[in-house]
Amino acid sequence: MWPASTTLELTPNVFRILKDLISERAGLNYDDAKRELLAEKLSPLAVESGFGSFLDFYYLLKYGPDAEAMWPRVINALSVQETYFWREMGQIHAFVNELLPDYVSAGPSGTPIRVWCAACATGEEPLTIAIALAEAGWFERLDIQISASDVSSTAIANARQGFYRDRSFRALPPVLRDKYFTPVDGGWRINQNLIDRIHWSNANLINDTEVAGLVAAPFIFCRNVFIYFAEETIARTLRTFAQGMQRPGHLFVGAAESLLRLTDEFELEEVAGAFVYSLK
Repeated sequence: MWPASTTLELTPNVFRILKDLISERAGLNYDDAKRELLAEKLSPLAVESGFGSFLDFYYLLKYGPDAEAMWPRVINALSVQETYFWREMGQIHAFVNELLPDYVSAGPSGTPIRVWCAACATGEEPLTIAIALAEAGWFERLDIQISASDVSSTAIANARQGFYRDRSFRALPPVLRDKYFTPVDGGWRINQNLIDRIHWSNANLINDTEVAGLVAAPFIFCRNVFIYFAEETIARTLRTFAQGMQRPGHLFVGAAESLLRLTDEFELEEVAGAFVYSLK
């Protein structure tokens, strides 16, 4: 048996078939420069499962009877959960102060307005949106339904707990932290009424069945996700969004993510100084 701290060798040939399988199942893209990173992330799981080589682990994931039970653990091991409150607020201010009022004035009254955070990690982004909407008084005037999903079951479980450490607050104004969070041992817990406003779920963005109930929203936040996807996976995800979104729809992606070469269905617009992709 190998020590739990062992990093197994991931040869170039096995890396190629393993990374292709991961891209197919999870959408995550690992180029050659990330071969050692992939080995470091998955070695503990492979060793814990009793394997001494990544080739054996690959065969389990591809053909093994326990593959479906193993994939959620693989995805949890690979998921990047680096986020924080009040991140890239230009887009959220544009949504709350410009796009939402325009949508309300143009749409039928009394219809619930849906917002989907398509890769919410541990929940800071949808809770930031909820705080911004609460500060603007929108919850008192409208039925706004916020859905938040992530491919990682561990991330969603943490989000539902609503517990955050100081690292998550590096951009949130202290006055808002004190208003919406309660200090507890080791960190802060967000007010339960905000947690309850959000529908939390697991969903893989490249699984059409899992996103089918979420994509029919006029506002989709999918920020800092596509930097981990291959271009063909991004294009496929954008087609799913375009086919399922309510129109007019608005898609928010990360500041470092450009979709201009990948889709002709979304148009890039500047709204109140923030860049947003719109679906007419």
